[in-house]
Amino acid sequence: MSRIITLRQALGEAMSEEMRRDENVFLMGEEVAEYNGAYKVSKGMLDEFGPKRVIDTPIAELGFAGIGVGAAMNGLRPIVEFMTWNFAVLAFDQIVNNAAKTLSQSGGQFSCPIVFRGPSGAAGQLAQQHSQTFESWLANCPGLKVISCVDPKDSKGLLKSAIRDEDPVCVMESEMLYGLKGEVPEEEYLVPIGKAAIRKEGSDVTIVSYNKMMEVCKNAVAELEKENISAELIDLRTIRPLDIDTIVNSIKKTNRIVVVDESWPFAGVSSEITYQVQKYAFDYLDAPVTRVNAADTSLSYSSVYVDEYMPNPSKVIKAVKEVVYM
Repeated sequence: MSRIITLRQALGEAMSEEMRRDENVFLMGEEVAEYNGAYKVSKGMLDEFGPKRVIDTPIAELGFAGIGVGAAMNGLRPIVEFMTWNFAVLAFDQIVNNAAKTLSQSGGQFSCPIVFRGPSGAAGQLAQQHSQTFESWLANCPGLKVISCVDPKDSKGLLKSAIRDEDPVCVMESEMLYGLKGEVPEEEYLVPIGKAAIRKEGSDVTIVSYNKMMEVCKNAVAELEKENISAELIDLRTIRPLDIDTIVNSIKKTNRIVVVDESWPFAGVSSEITYQVQKYAFDYLDAPVTRVNAADTSLSYSSVYVDEYMPNPSKVIKAVKEVVYM
């Protein structure tokens, strides 16, 4: 049995279900309790679980991330919400130097089952310090798993899997798409970490993306279909571990690939995919790997600049036509 709900509702359900299942799970972060969350993802959770399990923190990301890491090392399963991953840069010392390294530097004596979650990426006219994408930063660090998905059904299942995982997991969301609606089952289910989803099958070109760029790609694919270009659309869902097998198997069929990645072009997720594609699928390529990225500069406030800076359907269509030689 399924119903149509928003992404924020799906994420809230995931946390609530896991907190009912396991008393060691708790939520902490800026405005998650009394205010019901900056984006209302935790709406109603304070009333159900009380202030000991839904905890408002000071605006001190490094401090409460460290509290979460310590709690995880001592047997609890914290969910740490950042109002935005832009603010979480302050907490990277705890995420990268403690959470990610706990298992290895303790010789396997301690694990760190913690989830760090919040919105990543640009959200319109929010300017340079609030418009950054951090998937590649975090995925660069061994010991961290990185999820980046906005499909409501999959996001719920992935967040539940992340909460149950024994490793630290970073969950990247999108503040622009918390209202995105989708069909979500009522019954219990999990979505495995590390497995991509084929959103649409096609034969002429493979398009790979993640997070809110999937909505851009869906629009591009619909327009390409009108011109008889059949695109296979892959949603990564997880950045680390990366499901390169699904990408390679698609290229064996289409012989072409376009990677759409909101992050900056240098040393980003699209760069890693490009490397792995040439390593594992070079002989199947009939055209160079092509990328569509944000501009290689900081994002200023101007709305005109935002439109020019971001990947959009027109840029994706142009890239696809280049690789299919139209």
